[in-house]
Amino acid sequence: MSIRARIRDGDTEAFEQLFDEFARSVYGHAFRLTGNWSTAEDVTSLTFLEAWRLRHRIDANDGSLRPWLLGIATNVARNTRRAARRYDDALTRMPRSEEAPDLADEVVGRIDDAERLAAIRRVYGRLRRQEQEVFALVVGAGLGYAEAAEALGISVGTVRSRLSRARKKLEKFAAEREPPWPSRQVRGDRDTAVRFAREEYR
Repeated sequence: MSIRARIRDGDTEAFEQLFDEFARSVYGHAFRLTGNWSTAEDVTSLTFLEAWRLRHRIDANDGSLRPWLLGIATNVARNTRRAARRYDDALTRMPRSEEAPDLADEVVGRIDDAERLAAIRRVYGRLRRQEQEVFALVVGAGLGYAEAAEALGISVGTVRSRLSRARKKLEKFAAEREPPWPSRQVRGDRDTAVRFAREEYR
């Protein structure tokens, strides 16, 4: 029996295998979408909880379950961002109080790569959410167009057009300031993936 069928039937050992194989990939994708290590951990946990809840939806195809998991992670990240915005809105309506200095921020600010990472996040953050998601899946996670389309529930053509717009915008935004990565790496999916996923987001 395939691992898909085993998970769909509620086999916990098969699901543990799925977690062991893809937890790191889901975490990396979650971080690329949220830009926050702690939030990425929460998204990863929620993704696998949701995957277990939705296991009956797994079809009988033989392909990898990675696109399915990354699609769930994308939805969880969306919901997490919405909840964070609601929380921030609630805080802004509360009376202001004098805040104590955050020493953790001071320590993080001394990390050599912090400024470069922040620059990348600012440029990436100017993309539309749909463009960020496609870029994170195809360039960051290395999915093919068809796999990304499966993960997001959209057509391959839509994946291609969103990715094309994202790359053009990133080139434009990066040109407006000192580029945080060599411009040639923005043009190639695989080269960008190495910088985007392995160097900047570890």
